[in-house]
Amino acid sequence: MISYARQTQEEPSEASPPAEEHIAPAPRVSVQAFCETVETAAAVQSAGEDRRLGKAHLKIQMGGMAAAIEAYRSAPTPNVIVLESDTRNDLLAGLDQLATVCDAGTRVVVIGRINDVMLYRELVRRGVSDYVLAPVGAIDVVRSICNLFSAPEAKAVGRIIAVVGAKGGVGASTISHNVAWAIARDLAMDAVVADLDLAFGTAGLDYNQDPPQGIADAVFSPDRVDTAFIDRLLSKCTDHLSLLAAPATLDRVYDFGSDAFDSVFDTLRATMPCIVLDIPHQWSGWTKRALIGADDILIVAAPDLANLRNAKNLFDLLKAARPNDRPPLYCLNQVGVPKRPEIAAAEFAKAIESQPVVSIPFEPQIFGSAANNGQMIAEISANHKSIDMFLQIAQRLTGRSETKKQKSSLLSPLIEKLRGK
Repeated sequence: MISYARQTQEEPSEASPPAEEHIAPAPRVSVQAFCETVETAAAVQSAGEDRRLGKAHLKIQMGGMAAAIEAYRSAPTPNVIVLESDTRNDLLAGLDQLATVCDAGTRVVVIGRINDVMLYRELVRRGVSDYVLAPVGAIDVVRSICNLFSAPEAKAVGRIIAVVGAKGGVGASTISHNVAWAIARDLAMDAVVADLDLAFGTAGLDYNQDPPQGIADAVFSPDRVDTAFIDRLLSKCTDHLSLLAAPATLDRVYDFGSDAFDSVFDTLRATMPCIVLDIPHQWSGWTKRALIGADDILIVAAPDLANLRNAKNLFDLLKAARPNDRPPLYCLNQVGVPKRPEIAAAEFAKAIESQPVVSIPFEPQIFGSAANNGQMIAEISANHKSIDMFLQIAQRLTGRSETKKQKSSLLSPLIEKLRGK
């Protein structure tokens, strides 16, 4: 019998999803689609190229319900079957037949053109996991398949945010660390910073941490990576912020395959609501994979020609590789260096066809003091204007608003003193 995996909680609707909807990636599963129209087959094919179905093995056949029933008379069924059907009676009768040849545990997604509540309820009664109204786009298929593996009672899958510099020395690490601080402090989200610059990473210095272990231990021991192992490697920075530090030593050569960090990222997703990747300015298989696989991306650029070219190249590549995601965000940093000719923000926006989230002014005194003291800007100067900029970036990347702080009462100072004792 077809097993019921996840019933859609709402009746079928034509309302469009929110623009910044977070869809968690699907695990390594097999998916077979049986389509009746070339338009649906094309949408499913495009969905298979989406980063969130990157681990799924997708196969597409034409013929709809009849082809599915015939195929599974002599072959085992996959984890997920996607069926396209136009008519109500043929659909219900076909599902009854399919149930006789379907393996236990298989989940079924139906794509149909009948927007009828009674049909929907019949499908749910037969154990169909999801019903999607045609015509469908790639993102509809991605959402339907991925949501099968995000049960409401399960712990939320973490959002991965990747921060990368358009050029070396533009302050991408500094911004990623301060943005992560804002996510943890102002948005009250549990977050972890993963410093991926294993040879020259600065996250340990910026957070004034010197842990004996870090991300290198996980990368060089992929067979040991699980939740408990990663927890032992994390260094606690604040109540809501942890660090997966880089060793920042040169006793090893850090040459990795493109999938070297996959197990680390998957484990972090299962335990942390927000993961901020501090990606070094280098171009390799694993840096490209980390960027494309992230849920949201921030490119940090300084206002000069080389940064503009590199930011444009990154922007175009990531938009093409992630057609169903929102475009990357970018910010300008180190704006207003004395006597340095600069490219205006308007020129950046014209070339990239997108406005920068913020433009952070060049202030070497406070940023230098923070770096040398192992502190965040908010710790050095609580009212500095860049703090609001870091919060704006954090809000745009996470889609969350600032957590409102409770107003203090007249008794607050006394209560704090008693707690101190």
